[in-house]
Amino acid sequence: MATQITEAKSGNVTEEMKIIAKLEGESPEKIRDRVAKGKVVIFKNIVRQNLERYTAIGEGLFTKVNVNLGASTDHYDENEELEKVEIANKFGADTIMDLTDGGDIDGMRRKVLAKAKMPVGTVPIYQLYYEMVTKRKYVIDFTEDDLFNVIEKHFKDGVDFVTVHTGVTLDLAKKAAEQKRTAGIVSRGGTILAAWEIYNEKENPLYANFDYLLELAKEYDVVLSLGDALRPGGIDDAHDELHVGELLVNARLAKKAIEKGVQVMIEGPGHMPLDQIEMDIKLEKQLTGGVPYYVLGILPTDIAAGYDHIAGAIGGALAAAYGADMLCYLTPAEHLSLPTPEQVKDGLIAFKIAAHTGDIIKLGEKARKLDTEMSKARASLNWQKMFSLTFDEERARRIYRQYKKFEAGSCTMCGDLCVYLVLPRALNKKKYANQKASTENR
Repeated sequence: MATQITEAKSGNVTEEMKIIAKLEGESPEKIRDRVAKGKVVIFKNIVRQNLERYTAIGEGLFTKVNVNLGASTDHYDENEELEKVEIANKFGADTIMDLTDGGDIDGMRRKVLAKAKMPVGTVPIYQLYYEMVTKRKYVIDFTEDDLFNVIEKHFKDGVDFVTVHTGVTLDLAKKAAEQKRTAGIVSRGGTILAAWEIYNEKENPLYANFDYLLELAKEYDVVLSLGDALRPGGIDDAHDELHVGELLVNARLAKKAIEKGVQVMIEGPGHMPLDQIEMDIKLEKQLTGGVPYYVLGILPTDIAAGYDHIAGAIGGALAAAYGADMLCYLTPAEHLSLPTPEQVKDGLIAFKIAAHTGDIIKLGEKARKLDTEMSKARASLNWQKMFSLTFDEERARRIYRQYKKFEAGSCTMCGDLCVYLVLPRALNKKKYANQKASTENR
């Protein structure tokens, strides 16, 4: 089965590569060469027919932002989740992950796939867990076939990427159970697999049968996102034995995937102090040879509940600047609740800002052209241009007009003392005085 990688290794430029090249301002040949080396991945399941917004991540490309949504066992509202998809469509999410873990999981996934304009990812093991519960079984009772059947179902439905927790080996799971981490294991998928491995005294099926997983992914050209089951869930746990041990395992598996023609990326933390973010990004790139890095946050503090989208955007901006390829957004509801549609919007925009801020450093002039346009528009008080360059034009207009009825002149913060009015007036007055003096001297 031909995939983006196998086509690239054969010297071919696919239609998807041409689209990405145009979006990214790169040559199709550069995109092809990076795909061949596994340094760029393009999200496009071969059975997905309704993709409108193509997305790729990796070396030399703009930092992308993923939006998580999906109903839970505590709150299942299909209309609300589809409203979140509309928000992601409207405000420029680059990918969506449907993390629905209760209710009609198949139905929700298929409706998200139908409505989303961009690539869609899932975490199949969530569905496996729920199916065990509905069968009055415990998660430790699933078989390896149960797991791979669910994964293949997601592939057949058209998901463009999946998180698979390949790196939580039996050895690491036992160490995780023995060690007293501050925050423990915070990955749901990681916890499920660790519990299964320890109870059954068997190796992680995704690790033990990685070749079979590659065969399935290759058939649909699905991007495998090697999950960070042992990511630090608190800043105290950053770069401990479990965190780094899993990264080492996933780095080896990622190289194998690329050799086999399967697109792959690696997921990263998580919670981490600011001064460790640069090292973390460089470590992943060094160990993997440049495999795209998809980071969750990064959260540089553990006490921002209610404002985790702000804290995460701070860490995310640094991560992007140092070379992270995609940021998974956080919302104000992180650690507290399933997010509302409005909170999804808040999180998405915060992380779009973070990604762009990082790209100014990572990509230089390629990214900062819009900032130059904005500065020029401000200097000329061109409000329509300013509004068009913001991440949320409607909000910017609403705030501008909260104390005035028209969109012209200065804003109400400075009023008549606007710097772009005071100096021009003085210069015009001097020019007029000089002209008048010149006329009188004739």
